[in-house]
Amino acid sequence: MRKLPTLIAATAVLAAVAIPSASAVRPAAPAPAAAPAPAAAPAPAAQASATAEPPSYPATQLTSYAAFDANQAIAVDAKYFYAVNNRTITKHDRRTGEPLLQFAGDAAGPFIHMDSGVVVGSKLYAVHSNYSDWPMESSIEVFDTKTMKHIDSYSFGIYRGSLTWLDRHDGAWWAGFANYDEISDETGEPYGQTYNTQIVKLNDKFEPLASYTIPKPILDRFKPMSNSGGSWGPDGRLWLTGHDLGEAYVMELPTAGAELRWIATVDLPDVQGQGIAWDRSNPRNPTFWAISRPNKVVHTFVMPLDLIKTPTTKGWQVLGPGQFQK
Repeated sequence: MRKLPTLIAATAVLAAVAIPSASAVRPAAPAPAAAPAPAAAPAPAAQASATAEPPSYPATQLTSYAAFDANQAIAVDAKYFYAVNNRTITKHDRRTGEPLLQFAGDAAGPFIHMDSGVVVGSKLYAVHSNYSDWPMESSIEVFDTKTMKHIDSYSFGIYRGSLTWLDRHDGAWWAGFANYDEISDETGEPYGQTYNTQIVKLNDKFEPLASYTIPKPILDRFKPMSNSGGSWGPDGRLWLTGHDLGEAYVMELPTAGAELRWIATVDLPDVQGQGIAWDRSNPRNPTFWAISRPNKVVHTFVMPLDLIKTPTTKGWQVLGPGQFQK
């Protein structure tokens, strides 16, 4: 097992064994929800862009699969989807929904809590943690997608929180390190505190290159839990989910500072947070995958990508003589 530099801590991947419903024809993108009403007293443009909640849009459900172990997250490639549970990952045929192979960890360990996964090439990278034990420990566990055999492991030990998701984007790895306001049974204290949740950019050796925070209004929605899912979309934006709500938060990297830019929210019917995945195998028809944990269902969606716009306000200006702020 290769050791990573002391890095992260994580959890939760998902599981789904699918009996498919009929495939749906891709519908037209829905109209956006009404924009929130403006505040009574106008604020400066820079301040308004920093505090106003971005617009919300509905997702359009495409296909659903009954899945007995849809409990943590979903991973996907061109031909298969992979339901991730605490100790199991089940490979399914995307056309029929039929379960084909399953990796099953022993109840005695070493697999405790897999949180989500991502397929890169012929490998499935699943994030793993010791949630809810203390202190938080995390690792990345690697599987061969053809055989579902475990082929590699990268240990982060104790780091920034509990590792909950991993994705590959723009030549780098990206990971979510969750912390929680939920009280630890072992310490009687918050399990890391939700506001300490971070998004970390990593190099090919899983060494940190940069880290970012999530806006507090989103973290307040996550409480007492945290960020459970993350996946880079075909629009070049990072899509995040929490532990419970049927919402995906559309984020962009900041032009300055450490906090991600919240661009939009997309409502996901019959989804209760957890791990997510963008299917990027067909650039002409990208689909978004999520689960309904209580109903044991895997859903695919068409997302309103054409409706989501980047705000033009920069948050600063350059002033000349006679305009200086004092």
